[in-house]
Amino acid sequence: MATGLALHVGLNRVDPARYEGWDGTLVACENDARDMARLARNAGFESTLLLTPDGTVAHLTAALGEAAARLGPGDILLFSYSGHGGQVPDVPGSGTPGSDTAGSGPLGSDALGSDALGSDVEPDALDETLVLYDRQFLDDEVRQAFSAFDDDVRIVALFDCCHSGSSIELPGGPAADGTARFMPEPRQRQLYARDREFYANLKGSLVQAAPGDGAGPDALLVSACQDNQVAADGEVNGAFTEALLKVWGDGAFQGGYRDFHRAIQRRLPPTQSPNLHLTGTPDEGFLDQRPFTV
Repeated sequence: MATGLALHVGLNRVDPARYEGWDGTLVACENDARDMARLARNAGFESTLLLTPDGTVAHLTAALGEAAARLGPGDILLFSYSGHGGQVPDVPGSGTPGSDTAGSGPLGSDALGSDALGSDVEPDALDETLVLYDRQFLDDEVRQAFSAFDDDVRIVALFDCCHSGSSIELPGGPAADGTARFMPEPRQRQLYARDREFYANLKGSLVQAAPGDGAGPDALLVSACQDNQVAADGEVNGAFTEALLKVWGDGAFQGGYRDFHRAIQRRLPPTQSPNLHLTGTPDEGFLDQRPFTV
């Protein structure tokens, strides 16, 4: 019998000491994580929940590492993230072989892991980030973490955050105050200027640790919006998570992942268009499965 492990991260704020005084307060991200954990448990997953102060790089990478050690061929990982998204310039890494700067530096956090969504230098010249409690987590790090899983593990990622550096707020949607889940662009520029050397060394260490054939993990991502869009927060759930939960209908949904993505997309405005992104070569049978099938 297959094993299903789920990891749910929800951050209603970040540590202002790590973000130059910015705490990035949001309303619904912890609710999103709890609701996704409930959905996962009902579908037969064993769930781990990381909320606000526990949503650190060390806790995330440890949880993903433990899941990689437990899951084997035919098993499934469900990873949901709800919080701010950001972007930093995507530049070739300059890490030195054996250097430990990627795990220390001005941010003081250990770094593993890598990108469900990208390779060396991305077409838009930007790395998308998950804005964790203690620092931004590069999409390259998500990919690195996913690459530790067995080739035949099914990986599903659901990200309810903005992947854009724009500071344009999302009009409409369920967010009562118009709050969007992105780090303001001036703050991103300030933090990147402070941490440029850290990210260059981190990129270098990730390149060194990448598989020699350049192959990425087989993973499926449904994100709240496109890279150049923002995602709306809400009073109870984020716009994307609210739409996902309504489509899922407590398990009434019977289609595959492509139909699931399209149904969520129809519930959101064109200004927030959820993305279906595949890395590697996920099996067609996986894509046709009912979502959250263990």
